[in-house]
Amino acid sequence: MKTIQFREAICEAMSEEMRRDESVYLMGEEVAEYNGAYKASKGMLDEFGAKRVIDTPIAELGFAGIAIGSTMTGNRPIVEYMTFNFSLVGIDQIINNAAKIRQMSGGQFKCPIVFRGPTASAGQLGATHSQAFENWFANTPGLKVIVPSNPYDAKGLLKAAIRDDDPVIFMESEQMYGDKGEVPDGEYVLPIGVAEIKREGTDVTIVSFGKIIKEAYKAADELEKDGISCEIIDLRTVRPMDREAILTSVKKTNRLVILEEAWPFGNVATEITYLVQSEAFDYLDAPIVKINTADTPAPYSPVLLAEWLPNSDDVIKAVKKVMYK
Repeated sequence: MKTIQFREAICEAMSEEMRRDESVYLMGEEVAEYNGAYKASKGMLDEFGAKRVIDTPIAELGFAGIAIGSTMTGNRPIVEYMTFNFSLVGIDQIINNAAKIRQMSGGQFKCPIVFRGPTASAGQLGATHSQAFENWFANTPGLKVIVPSNPYDAKGLLKAAIRDDDPVIFMESEQMYGDKGEVPDGEYVLPIGVAEIKREGTDVTIVSFGKIIKEAYKAADELEKDGISCEIIDLRTVRPMDREAILTSVKKTNRLVILEEAWPFGNVATEITYLVQSEAFDYLDAPIVKINTADTPAPYSPVLLAEWLPNSDDVIKAVKKVMYK
């Protein structure tokens, strides 16, 4: 094992897959000459050249369309958005073309493409640069949605995404690129659609994903001091969702808290809530509690932002509520 940063895990995954398969290429704003806005493609231009690591104009709709079209001629592109907020400029191509090529061609064409970049808030970046769109993309049949929370998961899942024959939305975080974690020295690929129990527990299940799961870990440490044992599930993949992992855990702990950095209306937590109440209702000893951001655009003020964003105190309060303590 070696310890590397999240950004290095992303770079390793892309580089290894580009060495393995010449049809894989990377394109996006500043991915080449600048080594990536977050240095996630550092050194790749030098190794693979300008035909496979391509700097684009600030035109997400255009280069998303070019990349999607190239899948129909045998390529496997990786499209980097500097932030997924900018993917909204190209969302017509993602939703109306990438997600539907296989069906609308009667299976004649597949669309093996990865759209990747940071999601959700990253400090004081304002309302238009702090949005989480996991549930938007997960709502679309034909797309797979992955949101890793650490370097090990990021590398293994990105390699799987690049090899997948369907379009994959791969969402990272600006605030995780410097995070360090252990990653195997050799080849490994993680399966898409499989959640992981990051912490075993008996009293309450906490389901989360992405960078906000760190708040669940902090809360679990504090709750343990009060004798409350938390089981933490990292979804890793939002779509397809590992339904069995969630249901199995809830049937063991009989309580559920869901932590998600997203607006409260119609999100991933809502889908999980429906799943559990419809298939494990008799196992619940308390109503499900979901924790989300405030139902407003993200504020710029650091004081307001701290109130807007879920934190470990919110998780502790939610767990104690379902524990009736």
